[in-house]
Amino acid sequence: MTSLYSGTAVVPGIGVGPAVRPAPRPTAPENEPAGDPSATTVAFGSAAAEVARRLRARSDAASGAASEVLAATAALAEDRGLATFVTKHAAAGSGPATATSKAIDELAAMFTAAGGLMAERVTDLYDVRDRIVAELLHLPEPGIPVPDEPVVLLAEDLAPADTAGLDPTKIVAIATELGGSTSHTAIIARQLGIPCVVAVTNLKEVPAGGRVAVDGTSGNVTVDPDEDEINALIEQDRRSRAAAEGWTGPGRTSDGHSIEILANVQDGPGARVAAEQPIQGVGLFRTELLFLERTTEPTVDEQVELYSAVFEALDGKKVIVRTLDAGSDKPLAFATQPDEPNPALGVRGLRIGLADPGILDRQLDGIAAARERTNADVRVMAPMVTTEAEAQWFAERVRARGMRAGIMIETPSTVLLADRLFRHLDFVSIGTNDLSQYTFAADRMAPTLSNLTDPWQPALLASIKLVADAGRRAGKPVGICGEAAAHPLLACVLTGLGVTSLSCAATAVRAVGARISQVTLAQCEEAAAAALEATDNLTAAKAAKDVLQ
Repeated sequence: MTSLYSGTAVVPGIGVGPAVRPAPRPTAPENEPAGDPSATTVAFGSAAAEVARRLRARSDAASGAASEVLAATAALAEDRGLATFVTKHAAAGSGPATATSKAIDELAAMFTAAGGLMAERVTDLYDVRDRIVAELLHLPEPGIPVPDEPVVLLAEDLAPADTAGLDPTKIVAIATELGGSTSHTAIIARQLGIPCVVAVTNLKEVPAGGRVAVDGTSGNVTVDPDEDEINALIEQDRRSRAAAEGWTGPGRTSDGHSIEILANVQDGPGARVAAEQPIQGVGLFRTELLFLERTTEPTVDEQVELYSAVFEALDGKKVIVRTLDAGSDKPLAFATQPDEPNPALGVRGLRIGLADPGILDRQLDGIAAARERTNADVRVMAPMVTTEAEAQWFAERVRARGMRAGIMIETPSTVLLADRLFRHLDFVSIGTNDLSQYTFAADRMAPTLSNLTDPWQPALLASIKLVADAGRRAGKPVGICGEAAAHPLLACVLTGLGVTSLSCAATAVRAVGARISQVTLAQCEEAAAAALEATDNLTAAKAAKDVLQ
């Protein structure tokens, strides 16, 4: 009998196949014999170093978000705080595997208590634990089974190291019990183009082996689906993919209204991959991701080389550079405040530059020099701005170097101040990931709150409209660079709200551009109005879909 389960749709498309689940993760043996504390510490250190080495090798072979999260997970394996906890438990008589498990539990509790973006790293911590324990016990490295046929992957949650290594030709869809629209699973699945639904209620009831259909557009997971219905959805998905593959840009509606389609990048290789797509430029260059492994601040000359690699890849197209968004879940050894009680609400983003203007000035010098070397069309924006004074302070520093200045709209205060901020700025870009979290006071990784951080929430859409209206009055552009820009249907609604550009993962560019090209501006505006009048995220998405289809 057909059974239907519902969750949050995060990557559109249809995937059908037998269900598989990850193999059980290794656990520390009960009553593990205690060893010499120093030997236990050494054994842990060796295992952690080997796990970090493997993860970095995968990071080097990947690109974009996959490379980013693998590098961050590798850093967790060699975290000094983790090693300190392991040493403490070793001294108390625990063996290597037991000491590792206890240490991770302590660290995970601290991350959970911190909330926000730190809480998102708990899945990563447990993945690190399992990999180190497996190494200590001489067991195979845990992960996803390699299937012989296309399958649908079901899991409670997926660690970044697992998701980043998936083969889209074999894993045709993903459904998880946990996670949200901005979780690592969603972001990497979007980069890989794998249909994905997260926060699926009662997904644990679905057994492995049965035929399952995952609809990444509606959020439905169907067990033993009706063949006629699924074939119709598959055909619709096939047509959508064909339209996406044939889209060559530029971004515009069917009646000629222009909207820039841009890509998010983090380094030179990622920029070269993005440049192969029909993009009009880069809407978010995440500079902090270049320096996650650095223990000291890079010199201006080093920064010039790294930024130039991105600018050269875009060959004269627009590049919006975000200054260091360090802190919270992306700590930089040379910039992040230690031991903050709540890093997501602490010294992060521009606040680092306010505390130490030299760090910001040297980065701006590097960006300006790379711009002059490459003759690139560069604009610069700051993350985590909350006041008009901060926006003015930042803009003056950017303009002193001959560049255009903008900020990220990520906090409710900047939404409310949008008209005043445009007095000082040339543009803004809305980061829907953090704006959702701070608007709804909801942890992005809490599965029970994923409906609140869904970008279809009417309150978030209303905030976007307020900023877009302010941009129109000022005659200045308003972009979207959060994960919301990667949803083809939602992209039409954002266009109707008045934004002027959409920046997303390079793999989502064609689908977004193609979908917008199939509708008129009037249809986008009607869909936006319908979504704004909805009572929640689900009814907003349905209302927009009814208008556009």
